Amino acid sequence: MALTRIAESRNRQHGKDNVIQEFGTVYPVPIGLGENVRSTSIGALNQVLADTMMLRDLYKKHHWQVSGATFYQLHLLFDKHYAEQLEMMDALAERVAALGGVPLAAPHDVAEASSIPRPPKGRESVPAQISRLLDAHEKILIESRRAAKEASQNGDEGTNDLFVSDVIRTNEMHVFFLCEHLADGDPHRHQKGA
Repeated sequence: MALTRIAESRNRQHGKDNVIQEFGTVYPVPIGLGENVRSTSIGALNQVLADTMMLRDLYKKHHWQVSGATFYQLHLLFDKHYAEQLEMMDALAERVAALGGVPLAAPHDVAEASSIPRPPKGRESVPAQISRLLDAHEKILIESRRAAKEASQNGDEGTNDLFVSDVIRTNEMHVFFLCEHLADGDPHRHQKGA
């Protein structure tokens, strides 16, 4: 009898009855932005959050699986970028919450929402790893620029600032470091054939 009550109590604690806000809903917060504006920003923030979480995991995967002559440098670089993406995830998720939304959090939800393709389970070559990271950064940068512009047009300068000051600048710097690992030493390489 007592075990039945304990089991029932635990089921209630972990059940849907305890969800205090459904994903995709927006609760009112007195910050001077309407629900539609906040909802639009939350959608963009959650998309970039999902992609950033996927990118963070790519960095850790490559940190563990990198090999070759540049192992040590890339091992450290990938871990540094991982940590910086982790910080950005927190800022994105907290902005979603500050706007009255629910940030994506569970791995299966992130995998479903992310626009970044899943990598193979096996170890990739260094050029393939860097190329995969660059593709992910580019997706995040394109979406972040679009979202920053939209947030600014909607008067959501807090979200615009997060995208411009944190997401775009950090991702551009990561791209710069990754591209330099592919460089052939020619400072004019980006101008050739352009």
